[in-house]
Amino acid sequence: MLGEVRQTPRRSRARQERGTMLYRVLADLAVITHLAFILFAVLGALLVFRWRRWAWIHVPTFAWAVLISFAGWVCPLTPLEIWLRYKGGEIAYQSGFVEHYILPVIYPDPAILTRRMQIILGLSLLFINLGIYGRIVRRIVKAKR
Repeated sequence: MLGEVRQTPRRSRARQERGTMLYRVLADLAVITHLAFILFAVLGALLVFRWRRWAWIHVPTFAWAVLISFAGWVCPLTPLEIWLRYKGGEIAYQSGFVEHYILPVIYPDPAILTRRMQIILGLSLLFINLGIYGRIVRRIVKAKR
């Protein structure tokens, strides 16, 4: 057709490679975001010691993380990352984020994340945060006396 510009195979391949690289970078950003979320859920209450307003962000974050653990759900970031890896031409893992990235760091020979282990992780998260918030409340009460 008139006015139609056809791409050369080299241009098309370069564009495809850029798209593939973009998906891989986005998948890596999803992993970093996921890790930051987990660290914030576990340790974010420490920020509340210094800046009380962080509680407005942290409490829903750690509540969501506990709910995911107790309910046995998969965090929405896990399928997003797997999809981005697939679109980027990488072989996506079949397990969840925790099984793939966290457990190998914690345990030398990680087992598949069992339901029992999920509940233990959820309880750990709950008790860590309740302990920190308990200290914050005691500190506030003590300051008001």
